[in-house]
Amino acid sequence: MRKRSGTEVFRITGARQGLAEDVRGRQRRYVISMLVRTVSVIATVALWNVQRPVAIVALVLGALLPYVAVVFANAGRENVPSLPSTFVTPVPPTMIAPGAGPVAAAGSAGDGGAEDRP
Repeated sequence: MRKRSGTEVFRITGARQGLAEDVRGRQRRYVISMLVRTVSVIATVALWNVQRPVAIVALVLGALLPYVAVVFANAGRENVPSLPSTFVTPVPPTMIAPGAGPVAAAGSAGDGGAEDRP
């Protein structure tokens, strides 16, 4: 494959991951948390008559984990703080420079006011 020296190549480094990859990742997190819940429920049954405090902790974990798993699975897409902003700041207009010579003030001496009348 030849390299083209005249073409410019752009690389998107701050782009989000694709929607299919995002859904796959959320499904993976949900399945892992449900596996942890299953292990905790099995540990509750196995430890109930042996270590009752540990079994109660496992039971509480098994009861609360579905809620946490659903919240994490439905959290949505990630917010990437490194994405470029779409807000464009306006460029302030340039001021007009003053004239080179002295400016005669309109309405100064001799404009026919009451003080100038004889």
